Amino acid sequence: MAKKAKQRKSPVHAAITGVHGYLPPDVLTNADLARMVDTSDQWITERTGIKERRILKGEGLGTSHMGAEAVRGLLKKTGTAPEDVELLICATTTPDFVHPATANLICDMVGIHGIGSFDVQAACSGFVYALTVAAQFIRAGAYRKIVVVGADKMSAIVDFTDRATCVIFGDGAGAVLVEPSRKFGIIDTMIRSDGSGMRYLHQPAGGSRMPPTAETVAKRMHSVHQEGASVYKFAVAGMTEVVSGLMKRNHLKNDDVDWFVPHQANKRIIETTADRMDIPMQRVMMTIQKFGNTTAATIPLSLWDYESKLKAGNRLLLAAFGGGFTWGGIYLTWAYDGSHRR
Repeated sequence: MAKKAKQRKSPVHAAITGVHGYLPPDVLTNADLARMVDTSDQWITERTGIKERRILKGEGLGTSHMGAEAVRGLLKKTGTAPEDVELLICATTTPDFVHPATANLICDMVGIHGIGSFDVQAACSGFVYALTVAAQFIRAGAYRKIVVVGADKMSAIVDFTDRATCVIFGDGAGAVLVEPSRKFGIIDTMIRSDGSGMRYLHQPAGGSRMPPTAETVAKRMHSVHQEGASVYKFAVAGMTEVVSGLMKRNHLKNDDVDWFVPHQANKRIIETTADRMDIPMQRVMMTIQKFGNTTAATIPLSLWDYESKLKAGNRLLLAAFGGGFTWGGIYLTWAYDGSHRR
């Protein structure tokens, strides 16, 4: 008798099974900024699409406090006990300290103990990088429940006398639960970098190359430095590259994409990238108008904000671009009906 052919199992994917966000209560509007620096609501809106952003206020509060709030909400929403989490990765460019890692602090705050936790630093692309790392652990069978956090307190490194940068950034955090699935999850990822882009978007002082001194503080060298025109050009090119690359590799047509989830850097960057990919804006997640650019938090906050519109099986393309330069993209299928989780 001929042997029965073994049924081939579908591969294990890393699926997002829950998402939650946290935004500080204090709102900084364009009108507020117009009283602080030479700008106006019209100037900011036309150039960035931003109307307001959140700012974390309070002595001794850092990125970890927002990340912990997002994780607490995530665990409660998904019915996950702290002791069930096996790994926590935090993407941030504004860590509480040089060390320990912000991920370590978040774990302690929410009662997660005795597991691995670490930070990923890839600026605005950090969440895409961190989610890519988590997917490898899931695919390898090393862990079954991983929390990935994207969080930044950009108000800590913004010069509020520089109208070119202070109008862009906000504070916030988002977190996702990642678990194995043979039906849904991350299908493909693509991450890229180019260190020669450092001069266009970076923080000049505070690292080992230029440690803090009275002079670096006086010269405001611990704040974000950005050459907007150059960043715009590279960001559009980088995000278009990874989105088109993922679509080509996975034989996707424009109509196959249910949602494009771009990093919320600038409304014009988002619109131009979507236009180049021929993805209509009604299928593009847009939160920049109310949250600003929260750096590593923009993508998970967008997923959280649009969660009720997401359905199991939806095909999502995530794309981000960050200082340094870094950029990356992820193609995934959504794992649950979001309207049941809000």
